[in-house]
Amino acid sequence: MTSAAPEPPDARAAELVEAAVLADLARRVVADCGADVGLVGVPDGPDGMVLRHWAGTRADLLHNLRVPAGTGLGGRALAERAPTWVADYRAATTISHHYDAAVGADDLYAMLTVPLVNGGRVHGVVYASMRSVVPFGDVRIGSVNDLARTATRAIAGAAAWAGRSSGPGTGARLTPREHEVLRWAATGRTSPEIAARLGLAGTTVTGYLKGAMHKLGARNRVELLVTARRHGLIS
Repeated sequence: MTSAAPEPPDARAAELVEAAVLADLARRVVADCGADVGLVGVPDGPDGMVLRHWAGTRADLLHNLRVPAGTGLGGRALAERAPTWVADYRAATTISHHYDAAVGADDLYAMLTVPLVNGGRVHGVVYASMRSVVPFGDVRIGSVNDLARTATRAIAGAAAWAGRSSGPGTGARLTPREHEVLRWAATGRTSPEIAARLGLAGTTVTGYLKGAMHKLGARNRVELLVTARRHGLIS
């Protein structure tokens, strides 16, 4: 039997850098942003993540917890590729409550989650959690976002150094607005519904979708979504 070829040293080094950056991110959320607990989930297959890094936890129910996309607050951030937060996780009505036992074991209430996105690829989701019911102000949200952006740049830099792509080539060509409209289209919203949600004209939304079709080589909306999912631009 032929053994699998060893992983190139540079690729392995990039993976070690990524793990170190994400572990440091969890610690800095606590040290620099005043959170009680910092967590970072890393992708696990095409439709979920696993909480691999943590700081400030008292129990271990959140450790190595798998979170499918769309479930809980972090799974919602993963699916929508956008930050989301609640002042009281336990009373929140906008998220699923699959992880109440794990959250309760660590006595957590307020929670903020920020996805680490670069070139259409999600590198993970960072959580900043508090053991009290408090609203997340602009300063704390901004500081967590800044840490997330810094970590994402470091991971992308390590991947580039190792000669790996930090995401599908086509993803880097989509503008942020095209990507945003594409994400909403993937949820089944019509162009008028997307326009109303984003405060845009219907023709503007259509223009963004046509731009994405052209860049991804798709001929219609269905083909656009299929191609985007294949490239990992949407879940």
